[in-house]
Amino acid sequence: MMLVTGATGTVGRPLINLLRIAGADVRAVSRDVAAADLPADVEVVDGDPARPDTLAAALDGVTSLFLHPRAVGDAAAELADLARRGGVRRIVALSATNVDDDLSEQPSRFAGDRNREAEEAAAGSGLEWTSLRVSFFAANTIAMWGAQIRNGDVVRYPYPDVSEAPIHQHDIAGVAAQALLTDELIGRRVVLTGPQSLTHAEMVGVIGDVLGRPLRYEEIGPGDAVERLVAHGLPEPFAVALMARYGRLSGTRQPVSDDVETILGRPAGTFARWVAGHAAAFAVRQERR
Repeated sequence: MMLVTGATGTVGRPLINLLRIAGADVRAVSRDVAAADLPADVEVVDGDPARPDTLAAALDGVTSLFLHPRAVGDAAAELADLARRGGVRRIVALSATNVDDDLSEQPSRFAGDRNREAEEAAAGSGLEWTSLRVSFFAANTIAMWGAQIRNGDVVRYPYPDVSEAPIHQHDIAGVAAQALLTDELIGRRVVLTGPQSLTHAEMVGVIGDVLGRPLRYEEIGPGDAVERLVAHGLPEPFAVALMARYGRLSGTRQPVSDDVETILGRPAGTFARWVAGHAAAFAVRQERR
């Protein structure tokens, strides 16, 4: 039995599908079972990974645990210990490529991710473990630029020369499934990136090419960007930390790893392929008649 935290999220949903295809028994944790909307053959249990005591019964019969750093929050070590005592044999933790940076320089922490805690909990659990150090999610571009592209052909954002190695969430899920189902990745910190390092301006160009639209990148100052992000509901400390990260990385190319291809036996999906599969998120809004 596989227990998946973060089951309804960007990685959790495709991971559950892959585990089902492989014939594994899957138990998904959700804070809102009624709204989980997962396949009928997936056992959905009510619980909060950030409060491990609510998962004691859910761990019964579980052999492997997928540990999501936002779902578990500051309780990663406590949940890992509970899992060990409950008979779980393996933990696969979702982490990030910047996990070793100073905590104040990890923007996602201000959005709730606890990547370092999740990785350390898995590695220190005394169980079989794997950490998935993931780069920039391609899906992040929806929150970054989706609204602007749906409403026009100009993307206003800072630091056009900052690069990322955008990765498709299905590639992350594919490696996670391998880590849960096989012994190939035990004791490893694998680095998962897309196959290309692209600047912000280049990513917008790719989106335009796939959509067949003449998108243009217009640079704005980081202060203006913070205001825009906060207006769209993002926490101000996150937005400020993100701009600081951009400032540190400006003009450099993010490294690319071949771990996805090595593990899955196929190349990682390109950003263009991801955009093609999510074109609706950038589609021009039609005026109501």
